[in-house]
Amino acid sequence: MVADIERYTRLFGLDGRVVLVAGGTGAIGSEIARAMAAFGAKVAIAGHSQEHCEATTAQLAREGYEVVGTNLDVRDAASVVDGIAAAEAQLGPLDVLINAVGTHIEQPAEAVTLEAWDTVLDVNLRGAFILSQAAAQSMIAHHKGGSIIHITSVRSVLGIRRGYAAYCASKGGLGNLIKQLASEWARYGIRVNGIAPTFTRTPLVAKYLNDPDFYAGLISRIPMGRVAETIDLSGCAVFLASDASSFITGQNIFLDGGVTATQ
Repeated sequence: MVADIERYTRLFGLDGRVVLVAGGTGAIGSEIARAMAAFGAKVAIAGHSQEHCEATTAQLAREGYEVVGTNLDVRDAASVVDGIAAAEAQLGPLDVLINAVGTHIEQPAEAVTLEAWDTVLDVNLRGAFILSQAAAQSMIAHHKGGSIIHITSVRSVLGIRRGYAAYCASKGGLGNLIKQLASEWARYGIRVNGIAPTFTRTPLVAKYLNDPDFYAGLISRIPMGRVAETIDLSGCAVFLASDASSFITGQNIFLDGGVTATQ
C-alpha cells in the first residue's frame, strides 16, 4: 500500500522541472507559479513589468521557493526568445510553459475598432503562438519533450451578449491552435493543452463580484453555483504539467462549474 501511494504521488511531482509562467505576476499566473513551486518545480516568473516580476519573485523566494524573474513581451518574438534564454541560463532547460497572458477590450461588435481588434488578437492569439513556438524550439533542441499550457476561456466556444467579439475570436482561435500544435509536436514528446475557466475571482473583477445583483445573475448560469477560484486553475495546471497527464494532449479543459454542459 505504501509503495502504491508513493508511486501515485510521484505522478504529480514536479521536482527539478523548469517552469516558465508568462503572465506570472497576475492573480491567476502567480497562483499557478506558487503551485508549481510547491510541487518542486524551479519557476521563472515572466512578464513585461520588471517591477512586478521582481516583487512576485521576491515574495516566493522569501517563502523558500526556487524562483527567478525574467522580462518578456509576448508581442515581440525576440523578447520572448531572450526571456526564455535568460530563465534557462539560471534554471536550466525549459520543461513547462504556462501562458497566463491575456487582455480584453470590450466594444459592441458594430463598433469594434481595428486598433482594439489588433491589440486583443496580438496578445491573446499571436502572443500565444510566439510563446509556444519559442518554448517548443527550446524543448526540441534539448530533446526532452515538455508540456505547454494555455489559459483560454469558456468564450473559446461560447458567445456572450456583450462586446466580446475580439476576445471570443482570439480564444476560439487559441483553442484550435492548441489542437494543431499538439498534433505537430507530439512526435517530440511535447504536449499542448488549455485550461478554459469561466468567470474567475481576481482583484480585477472584484467590483463585479461584490455587486449582489450581478453575482446572483452570474452564478444562476453556473450549475455548481459559484465562480472559479484561482486555486481551481492551479490544481488543473499542476495536473497538466505532471506525468499524471502524460497521455493528454490537444485538449481544452473546461474549468467552468458546468457552464458549457448546459449551453
